[in-house]
Amino acid sequence: MNAGQESLADGLCDIFFSVTGARPSSGTVWFRRPMPGARLWEGNMTRDKGLNFYKRRKRISTTVLKEVFSWIFGIGAAVFSAVVLNYFLGMSISVVGVSMEPTLYNGQRVFVNRFLYTLSDPKEGDVIVFLPNGNQNAHYYVKRVAALPGDRVLIRDGVLYVNSEASEWITVRITEPGIAESELTLKNGEYFCIGDNPVSSEDSRSANIGPVQAKDIIGKVWFCLKHEEGSMGLVK
Repeated sequence: MNAGQESLADGLCDIFFSVTGARPSSGTVWFRRPMPGARLWEGNMTRDKGLNFYKRRKRISTTVLKEVFSWIFGIGAAVFSAVVLNYFLGMSISVVGVSMEPTLYNGQRVFVNRFLYTLSDPKEGDVIVFLPNGNQNAHYYVKRVAALPGDRVLIRDGVLYVNSEASEWITVRITEPGIAESELTLKNGEYFCIGDNPVSSEDSRSANIGPVQAKDIIGKVWFCLKHEEGSMGLVK
């Protein structure tokens, strides 16, 4: 029925009940056309049972949201920190040869700090890792910094002299002075590096290696693992 027909039916029902005095039976549910915006109730049956077919929208608590985002942020920060620490502090290599004995031994695993030298320059006494002349095909060299840019280096009578003073870092007698047989002055960005066991070390004395360039330095050795001949701990 259309709206006009429904209104006419409602009017006739009202006239019928007013004239006859009849009333609808108790189980009968009569529906009138709802007014615009009004809710339609399903008679006394739903009202008596208290049923409500309108679904309530579920609301997520802001506290729960904050907790979820806090967990996500925490996990993300932990992963990021682990990646950064692993990159800068977690690089590990194995020492090749006996040139650093008794500080480090052949095959001993060491960890390299690749971040330190982005903030500061290498210092005398640092044990560093470098690639000779930047050769990517060479193995990593592990040596000790004996002299810095601007220093004068000379090896005479088996003693390493830096600025005319005997080096405190190399106390073993040096039998092969190499290019340091004549005094040389290190240029800007150059470091004279030598093994703690200079008798069995290929280092800055060698003409094919020479002073190590700052750009070829990978980082500072800061920790070593236990070895059958050496202990675990910080590298000095």
